[in-house]
Amino acid sequence: MNNVKVFVLMAGLTGLLVAIGNAMGGSHGATIALVMSAAMNLFMYWGSSSLVLRSYGAQVVTAQEAPELYAMVDRLRQRAGLPMPVVAIAPQDQPNAFATGRNPANSVVCVTSGLVRLLTRDELEGVIAHELAHIKNRDMLLQTIAATMTGAISHLAQFAFLFGGRGDDEEGANPVVAIAMLIIGPIIAMVIQFAISRQREFKADAVGAEICGHPLSLASALQRLEAGARRIPMQVSPSAASLAIVNPLAAFSLRGAAKWFSTHPPTAERVAALEAIARGG
Repeated sequence: MNNVKVFVLMAGLTGLLVAIGNAMGGSHGATIALVMSAAMNLFMYWGSSSLVLRSYGAQVVTAQEAPELYAMVDRLRQRAGLPMPVVAIAPQDQPNAFATGRNPANSVVCVTSGLVRLLTRDELEGVIAHELAHIKNRDMLLQTIAATMTGAISHLAQFAFLFGGRGDDEEGANPVVAIAMLIIGPIIAMVIQFAISRQREFKADAVGAEICGHPLSLASALQRLEAGARRIPMQVSPSAASLAIVNPLAAFSLRGAAKWFSTHPPTAERVAALEAIARGG
């Protein structure tokens, strides 16, 4: 069901790009915007590991430097059928973790020092399994595609603002269409992109629970991580924050209808889903 939802959301994002492209710049304008956005996001896709590690101030560790953590990652990645990822530790007091990398062969699992200190062994396994699930599900690739289309829509809106709405068969600019697309198009695209991100978090929770074998430990870890994020601030860019298992900028978490603009689902909903998995639901 999660995959179906993501497929529908991606189809909606694609349809929105085509519709806005035809309304504002025709197929030619849509192609230019897509190429521009793809170029920027491919750079991020290929260089994501080093950029994100730098953003968190993380350092790669070896089996000799962090033997228990390294052995845990190694054991769980074998259960998941993955190659051994790079293991890193970020010197942050806030308990959190993330995974990045363009594919399973070039992936990184990073935990903060606060996470290692706070969680029990089973909870730590649940968090690492969640991050390995992101790698297994190739979520970095999916999010890059979604970000590319969202970026293309944003570029098209900028074209509309500068040159007016102009289809392939239209001779004059339409400023009303341009202004409407400038405001509404990127917002809708962003909402869809964030919805995809939230769905992938649910999926990573489910697959992570399967990898580690104890979904309630992951549920407990999520609750403790959210409480820790609210108590202990972390300085990190919003783009890097979206990769973390819980939003490290928890003080700015959105509620109600505003949660449509959040990259993470409410922790209570994630915990409820994991509890249902534990009951066999």
